[in-house]
Parts: sequence; C-alpha cells; structure tokens
Amino acid sequence: MSEESLTETNGFSKGPLEVYNMKNGRRGRALIFNYEQFDPDLQMNPRFGSETDCKNLEKSLKHLGFEVKVFRNLNKHEVNSELDKDYDEDYEDDNVYAYDGKLPIKTITDKFKGTECKSLVKKPKIFIWQVCSENEEEEAHDAIKKKNNLAGAGAVKTLPAAADFIMCYAVAKGSFSHRHTKKGCWYIQDLCKMLERYGDSLEFTELLTLVNREVATRDSGDNSIKGKQIPCFASMLTKELYFHPKQ
Repeated sequence: MSEESLTETNGFSKGPLEVYNMKNGRRGRALIFNYEQFDPDLQMNPRFGSETDCKNLEKSLKHLGFEVKVFRNLNKHEVNSELDKDYDEDYEDDNVYAYDGKLPIKTITDKFKGTECKSLVKKPKIFIWQVCSENEEEEAHDAIKKKNNLAGAGAVKTLPAAADFIMCYAVAKGSFSHRHTKKGCWYIQDLCKMLERYGDSLEFTELLTLVNREVATRDSGDNSIKGKQIPCFASMLTKELYFHPKQ
C-alpha cells in the first residue's frame, strides 16, 4: 500500500457518510490568487472584472468564518513560494496562467496531498478554478470590445487529485465562460450569492449544484455572444461538508 493511501484513506468507516468536523476555533484558510493583468510578453488580454470577483469571494468566505489571504498578479515563482510558505511540509497536466506564464494545476494541488501536507490529512480541500482557454475572449473580443460582456471557451478538464479534495470549475470543457468587465464572472457572482444565502445551512455539493443551475440558466442578453456556460465540480470528498455557524 502506498504512503498516499495510508495517509489519506486509511481508517474510513463503511457505514453512512460522516460529516467533516468544521467546528474548530479556526475554520480554515482560504487563498485567493487573482489575475487581472499579465506579463506583456504573453500577449494576454486583461481580465477586467476579476477584481470584483475577488472582493465578492473574499467577503463570502470571511462570512463563513475562513481566514482569507488574497494575492494579486503573482508570477509562477511567487505562487509556488506562497504555497510552500503557508503549509507543512500520469495524467496530462492542465495549466492556469500566473502573471508570467503557465503553471500546471497538478503542481498546485500536489502541495495539499497528505504526503506533502500532513496537517491537512482527512480535512476537506476546496479548489475553485475560474479559468478558461489560453485564448480567452480572443474570438469574441473584437466583436464586443465596446461592450461589457466577454466570453471564452472552457478548456480545463476535471483532474484526479486525492481523497478529501473537491475541484470546482467555472466552466466545463466545451462550454463558455462569461465575464462582465464590471460585475465580474457569472460563476463567481452566483457562487458568492449561494454562499451568502445557503453557505451556513446547505451541504456544500448541494450548494454547488444550485450554482450550476443558476449559471446554466443565465442569459447574456447579447445576441453577439453565443454559447451557454455550464460549470462543473469533481468531488473526492469522503464525508458530507457543512459550514454551520460556529457556536
């Protein structure tokens, strides 16, 4: 049996699903990496509206009792440095963009596995990915550059991670990601709305299903933008997850 299996899945009960203990004095830490600007050499369009997403998500997570740290426009080295600093000690990679280039998602998630971070064994790890393809908005940008709604094709596939991970994606592959340059992304808007409305009462995967419905039934109101947005999530959780108010 591998070390990873021993540290992450040993001792599971075979009865009905248990519930993660989220009643500790410290609920947990949330890290937000926000990118609105990129290195000019990458020739990436600015992600106008992402700062609104960032502030809304920070507010929603703080409301649920998380300690939130926000990082803006970090380069690849800085991202890895922050992840290494904050915590204890083959599939094709998908990537996200740091300020200066690509960073494999697997490089990020591996840092939170039980073999790398013993303090997070059997605790839920939530990853929220608001990303789309490398040429985000490229096709739509010229046609709607004077308007506020932008759309980019989804490219990130669900990834194998480890026990007690849940991967939340703003857009499934083949769908479109919509972002308003002032109000922010549809997905983050609706996620924050559902967190504020049901975050302290509803089981988390049920809440994410509501978010999927909210986003999927939106209409851009702009005939020049084609394609619905369909979020998705991949859950490797082994218990139910609630964020009930602390007593």
